[in-house]
Amino acid sequence: MIFSFLSQRRASLDDLPRLLELYADDSLGSQREVLSTSISSSYLSAFRKIDADPNHYLMVVNFQKEENAREHLVATCHLTLLPSLTFHGTLRLQIESVRVHSSYRGKGIGTQMIQWAIDYGKIHGAQLVQLTTNKKRPEALRFYKRFGFQATHEGMKLFIAIT
Repeated sequence: MIFSFLSQRRASLDDLPRLLELYADDSLGSQREVLSTSISSSYLSAFRKIDADPNHYLMVVNFQKEENAREHLVATCHLTLLPSLTFHGTLRLQIESVRVHSSYRGKGIGTQMIQWAIDYGKIHGAQLVQLTTNKKRPEALRFYKRFGFQATHEGMKLFIAIT
């Protein structure tokens, strides 16, 4: 089973180039992300803010083919603990930016990563786990439903132009 060759940890700044590659590794991400030989200041700033905030955990999943072999960063997700006054002051865990490298999909890595994410929420006292998934990714919706996630709300976004 592949799980014995997986590990997860907090992302470091050295991981940023590989994370950006993962975000761009599908039809939607390739339209949104900008890959170049240098990392833009906006990506660096965002990473530093996430890394400095104790309510954020940017998880990276590494795959190691065999003992003593080099690890490969193959997946990521961004976890945020959100205090809320609703549901009697429930702490929520928000899961975002879930990606598994295309050459590693279908091997159970995403399943293990989401289980680690849910466990992270439990350890930190979250009583509700929430996420959004793009409507153009029906396979992702099926994937999350296998964990018991329910499409209880209609998600909306407003992109604001910076002036």
